[in-house]
Amino acid sequence: MGDKSFRRQARCTTLVMTLFLTMVTAGAWGQQKAASTAALDRAVLPIPEPKRPVFKELDARKVKPPARFEVMAPKGAPNVVIVLIDDLGFGAPSTFGGPIATPTLDRLAENGLRYNNFHTTALCSPTRAALKAGRNHHTVNMGFITEMATSFPGATGQIPNATAPLAEMLRLNGYSTAAFGKWHETAAWEASVSGPFDRWPTRQGFDKFYGFIGGETNQWAPFLYDGVTQVELPNDPKYHFMTDMTDKAAAWIKYQKALTPEKPVFVYFAPGATHAPHHVPKEWISKWKGKFDQGWDKLREETLARQIKMGIVPPGTRLATKPPAIKDWDKLSVDEKRLFTRQAEVFAAFVEFTDHEIGRMLEAFEATGEADNTLVFYIAGDNGTSGEGGENGMFNEYTYFNGVQEKVEDMLKHIDQWGGPETYPHMAAGWAVALDAPFGWMKQVASDFGGTRNGMVVHWPKGIKAKNGVRTQFSHVIDIAPTVLQAANLPEPKIVNGTPQIPMEGKSLKYSFENAKAKERHTTQYFEIAGNRAIYHDGWFARTIHRAPWEYKPRRALQDDVWELYDVRSDFGLANDLAAKNPKKIAEMKAVFMKEAEKYHVLPVDDRVLERMDARLVSRPDLMAGRTSLTLAEGMTGMLESVFINVKNRSKTITAEIEVPQSGVNGTVITQGGRFGGWSLYVKDGVPAYDYNFLGLQRTSIAASGKLAPGKATLRFEFAYDGGGTGKGGMGTLFVNNEKVAERRIEQTQAGFFSADETADVGIDLGTPVVESIGAEAKSRFTGRIPKLTVEVRDVPAPAAAK
Repeated sequence: MGDKSFRRQARCTTLVMTLFLTMVTAGAWGQQKAASTAALDRAVLPIPEPKRPVFKELDARKVKPPARFEVMAPKGAPNVVIVLIDDLGFGAPSTFGGPIATPTLDRLAENGLRYNNFHTTALCSPTRAALKAGRNHHTVNMGFITEMATSFPGATGQIPNATAPLAEMLRLNGYSTAAFGKWHETAAWEASVSGPFDRWPTRQGFDKFYGFIGGETNQWAPFLYDGVTQVELPNDPKYHFMTDMTDKAAAWIKYQKALTPEKPVFVYFAPGATHAPHHVPKEWISKWKGKFDQGWDKLREETLARQIKMGIVPPGTRLATKPPAIKDWDKLSVDEKRLFTRQAEVFAAFVEFTDHEIGRMLEAFEATGEADNTLVFYIAGDNGTSGEGGENGMFNEYTYFNGVQEKVEDMLKHIDQWGGPETYPHMAAGWAVALDAPFGWMKQVASDFGGTRNGMVVHWPKGIKAKNGVRTQFSHVIDIAPTVLQAANLPEPKIVNGTPQIPMEGKSLKYSFENAKAKERHTTQYFEIAGNRAIYHDGWFARTIHRAPWEYKPRRALQDDVWELYDVRSDFGLANDLAAKNPKKIAEMKAVFMKEAEKYHVLPVDDRVLERMDARLVSRPDLMAGRTSLTLAEGMTGMLESVFINVKNRSKTITAEIEVPQSGVNGTVITQGGRFGGWSLYVKDGVPAYDYNFLGLQRTSIAASGKLAPGKATLRFEFAYDGGGTGKGGMGTLFVNNEKVAERRIEQTQAGFFSADETADVGIDLGTPVVESIGAEAKSRFTGRIPKLTVEVRDVPAPAAAK
């Protein structure tokens, strides 16, 4: 047979086999699909595979193959989207009577349900972990933010295996899952390339993660992960993370529906917005000019009037008294008013811009024909609006963490830049009270609805017939996961990945979807964050204000706290304290709190704040515990402050062995921090130097006078800390090959914190630059080699007591 004939016959044989296999496969697929949608026992996840059959027949042609086992979601199970905004209070969005336009949230509410009695925990990490688990935040060990975890059960910062998150339950039941944006649920000491990665998003049920691991990020220059891989930012002067994460989410949704249109998806969409820094494109800011000139006191009154008119709050609701530390607007100076109104304009723009991007993400479901069977929970805040900006707000939020009070006159110099890449801003606390109306307090204050009451809209055209309704039943963030399971016709699993589960503590809200007057099912709920604590029980609310967000120490001992009492059935805003009239009820409510606190691992109550920042004082794991040196090399980047050796308030020596090419050398040797605080050892056009950037307010440069010669060289920088307390200065000395080449005092150093998401990097400066002339990202990459670099630290002995 000739070659051509052979090839023709081979092609014919291949075609026949292909057609045959296609028919067989189609028939088998029908069997497989039927088998996979049969009743499954979903109480144990993963669902066990059926027993593997054993055959005795030799010839496969004579045996009918078994159906392929595949776990699929229940028929008709909806796509699920949970949107969680950051630091946005009840009285901010227009959907709940606030002054800030949120057209996406408005549209969803008009065709869905507003929940005006929905609650969070008052703080970032606790709310997020509780939301995904359907259990209280202490049950999932998230009594505070991850960076301030302790060794007490309920506050370790390590989510237990016994509280599997909703994403894992859905994934193991046939959903595709993805998370975009802020995470803030990974234990601080686990947020490095060494892991463990068990509490990273892709091991918490999400097939896809694109976002940042910590509590906040620079929206213009974020430190991002795609899964567990660091993301290199594009060289785009218009880049903004909010737009980037929206693009990534929309693309993922469309891709999923293109390949597996019958497979439902779960999307957790959690922007870093509107947490500080308040970063937003200028074109969104300009439209808000003059909209807050009336000030925060008048704004509260206007908001309450709208809320009553819209039916968001009952007629007769009164504004709660604002904290005494918040000044009356009419007593502020002209400069204060000018600065503070600009801060509010930028924040409002940030909110509106974020809502717009959420709308773009949701359009992906419309584009794929999936909008009707997509269950959306749009939660307008993981806690109340933040008052962490203090009395005046901040040009650089990190001044707060380093005990530096910014002055109004200094911040006014940056008023035109506010919200841009040159700033890292926060707003005055007066706006937090206004945007939490009608309540009196704000984020961190778990004992006030200003800290815990957040507007939520639920939208599901195929599953909810009621439109533009208001639901007033008490509800909590732990109710979301049970609601999703019920809506998807899935049982709560008893065992997940081999671990028996702690039962969910939330109550499904599905009962309220079609019945506005349904009796509420979540009748008791404790609240506690850093000593601020409260209890809701059968329409009554008892609470104590233990400390304000700007107070580092509690007002009194825990046992001496003063409790207040409110009947929230007739007092929506918590304006009428009934404690003096009803001491018996107060005693009863305090007893209920203690019972719940014991049950859910709230006890012992831990009201420490500053102490929690030091891992040693609270027995928190620390990768660098006991170490005085760290040896690195080029390519070791992205080390968050929680996993890098602590160089603050002590002397340090940096020794870098480098190789200089014949063409010369330029770039970052090692750096920590960025534009708003940090330090860098670098080479600029062949000249070695060290810069210390104190909060972007004061920069000290210590540079040699000559260039480095080609070949191997050793750079050494020594900082001799003055001692005598925290944040002091010291003498900096630079050496090249053991020869002193420069020396200068650094008058002041950062005592508490460099950055939440700027990192320590060898051979490049990620994020924003410590040294503007060197730049960041690819521009700052070292053009030589760094085979070895060592950072050594030593504590300075405290001065001897005077005799």
